[in-house]
Amino acid sequence: MTAERVNPPELSPPTGFSHAVVATGGRIVFLAGQTALDPDGKVLGDTLPAQFEQALGNLLTALHAAGGTPAALARVTVYTTDVAAYRAHAPELGRIWRRFAGRDYPAMAVVEVVRLWDEKAMVELDGFAVLP
Repeated sequence: MTAERVNPPELSPPTGFSHAVVATGGRIVFLAGQTALDPDGKVLGDTLPAQFEQALGNLLTALHAAGGTPAALARVTVYTTDVAAYRAHAPELGRIWRRFAGRDYPAMAVVEVVRLWDEKAMVELDGFAVLP
């Protein structure tokens, strides 16, 4: 499987995401939305960065169980209950992303929502990956 990150010079330079990802020769894994739930179903973390770290870890755990690595992520959508807080914490969230997933950024979007399924959740991540 190859994943080519495409960032056309005609678009604003991406920070923490790729404008497009072209994946060839593989299987697609659809990853369900993950919040900051622990194995007992309790939301961990009182801050957006703490919840983001747990949610990303959960997403990557599901991906790993399916046979993938962070480099296989082609698309991730981040749902947050507060985009302003997400933007304020963006540098810290970027450091968490790089520590867990490296610098092979998928195509991404951040969407503000009224609330998430888990009422205490501030952030949820879903996506898909392409495996060999």
